[in-house]
Amino acid sequence: MKLITPLTVVSILVKDQDEALAFYTEKLGLEKRSDTTFGPGLRFVTVAPRGQEKPEIALAKPDLSLHSEERVQELMARVGQGIPWIFYTDNCRKTYESLLARGVHFLRTPDKQLYGIEALFEDPYGNAFALLEATPEARSLFENRCIGTAA
Repeated sequence: MKLITPLTVVSILVKDQDEALAFYTEKLGLEKRSDTTFGPGLRFVTVAPRGQEKPEIALAKPDLSLHSEERVQELMARVGQGIPWIFYTDNCRKTYESLLARGVHFLRTPDKQLYGIEALFEDPYGNAFALLEATPEARSLFENRCIGTAA
């Protein structure tokens, strides 16, 4: 029996789900996959690159009706910590220009690294992402791990 099944949803914390949904769909060009309210304080909103089945990104907002005030504060303190997500692209500079024109805030412009050309951007809550055009050597590491592009 297989205990772990394929990764389906990854969550990032946001302060406002409507604002986050607009950013991820209108600026990054991802598509909305679900937007369901299960009850007070429990809204499930996901996005993903077009054509990608899994995983989806859940735009999660902790709510006081489900968590204590201390727990909500603890969770929200994590917003914008680290760079856990990498979007792969065939042309970092071109994708950078497209996203910049859509109003995406970049922390670092495309820069040559040992593993490729990389730019860093953030969502409206400080959650940071890398945009990577991998070198041929590094590309082989990403081939079976890619889940979509940012635009």
